[in-house]
Amino acid sequence: MGLYINKGNEAFQRIRNSEYVDKTELIAVVNRTLFTENCFTCVSRCRRFGKSMAAKMLAAYYDHSCDSRSLFADLKIAGDESFEKHLNKYPVIYLDMSDFVTRYKDDDIVGHIEEELREDVQDAYPQVEFRAKDDLMGDLCRIAVSTGQRFIFIIDEWDAICREFETDTSAMDCYVNWLRRMFKGGLSADVFAGVYMTGILPIKKYKTQSAMNNFQEYSMVKPGGMAGCFGFTTNEVKALSEKYMMDYDELVKWYDGYQIGNELSIFNPNSVMTAVREHWCESYWGRTGAVDAISSYISMNYEGLKDDIILLLAGGRCAVNTTGFQNDLAVVNSKDDVLTVLIHLGYLSYDRVRRVCYVPNMEVAGELETAVRENDWKPVVDSLRLSEQLLHDTLDGNAEAVAKAIEAVHDENTSILSYNNENSLACVISLAYYYAKNDYIVHREYASGKGFADLVLIPRKNVESPAIVVELKCDKDADTAISQIKRKQYPDKVAPYCNNILLVGINYDRKSKTHTCLIEKHTS
Repeated sequence: MGLYINKGNEAFQRIRNSEYVDKTELIAVVNRTLFTENCFTCVSRCRRFGKSMAAKMLAAYYDHSCDSRSLFADLKIAGDESFEKHLNKYPVIYLDMSDFVTRYKDDDIVGHIEEELREDVQDAYPQVEFRAKDDLMGDLCRIAVSTGQRFIFIIDEWDAICREFETDTSAMDCYVNWLRRMFKGGLSADVFAGVYMTGILPIKKYKTQSAMNNFQEYSMVKPGGMAGCFGFTTNEVKALSEKYMMDYDELVKWYDGYQIGNELSIFNPNSVMTAVREHWCESYWGRTGAVDAISSYISMNYEGLKDDIILLLAGGRCAVNTTGFQNDLAVVNSKDDVLTVLIHLGYLSYDRVRRVCYVPNMEVAGELETAVRENDWKPVVDSLRLSEQLLHDTLDGNAEAVAKAIEAVHDENTSILSYNNENSLACVISLAYYYAKNDYIVHREYASGKGFADLVLIPRKNVESPAIVVELKCDKDADTAISQIKRKQYPDKVAPYCNNILLVGINYDRKSKTHTCLIEKHTS
């Protein structure tokens, strides 16, 4: 057993000794690539989404220095036709780049990696004659020729160096060249049965091309057939909630909402596991460097960015073009780049079909709200602060106070939002009811009865407050808004969830820039 080569299966054994959700279908996907033109795989996903766990799982499965059959016998991969063919059949090199960036801060970090790996590899193959002038790739070629073995090379946190060292530094240039030497040269197919890299970012682009375009890439934006491996699915979280007697709806509220490829409902796995272990739902994303970085990203003065952040906070969705991002946290040149960074970091979810992004859940919304507060966006912060009182006034039927509060939110954000735009008004209303997300599932443009209600708040499980149906009008009156709610039978769609319903009509007069409100209890 070495430091980097043939490390055995102890790391995955520790994982199996803990609560483990079976994600071994990933192994079957990688198995299909071995000894093919597609044997180079890069899977990027955000922090706390099980990157290292997957890497350790793969290492334990492939490593020929140990017997891992018992670790996988009761898992999904055991039923796959490729299971026996590749189980513990290869020498495995496992490299965690974060170990190196914490130890070495100089530009020769790649030299340190080369030195330590060569020493470990040579110790593992004393029968092979190595040459001093060779590099690591040269050593691996000699081993392959001498033994006939092909390696599995696994790199965890492959982009740690990219995040630590700035673009266009000698360290970055050396690292990219090292990756190309290892995995893109003509000898790579003679040395590796397969290569698996994982990190937060996809492989960096130079101009419009990947630095290593021979890799099959799977990311938060383009997950391909690995979408179900990225986080926990609905069925997996339901099983955990039953086992640990947790409220499933609370887990949904806090940690669900990621749409990854064809998987429409993916949960943050680390947060779910922490919640069931602690038996309590709250934000478990620590204040890491990436969290702090949100503030710097959203403070960038790109046209339209602040509008989009407010819309996202209000529960809206923003169009985003993810194709221009260079996959480099230090190279952010547009509003689309900022939103794409936040998708890769897990602070936004991405609907690939509609090409829009949105805030997935309460955990992330809280982090985004904190970033807004840190940026001192006073109008928005004031609106968030007033939001709790607005909900109380709505539930109390205080229509005059509601109208004044909506007007204040609208006025405070006139420099950000198009004042007379109806969609902006809907955004303002959603922002004004931001606090309601604690007790309500908030829907914009909710399909109800014979049309779409502008805003519908359905109380969460174990919340006894009434449902709220909000209709917005411009240059009419609040009575007209209430009449439309009744005429189009909006409450009928809400009634199965809650038969106690408040109807809220809000009118905005463009000329006087004033708001009026009417609140009624629904009677069936």
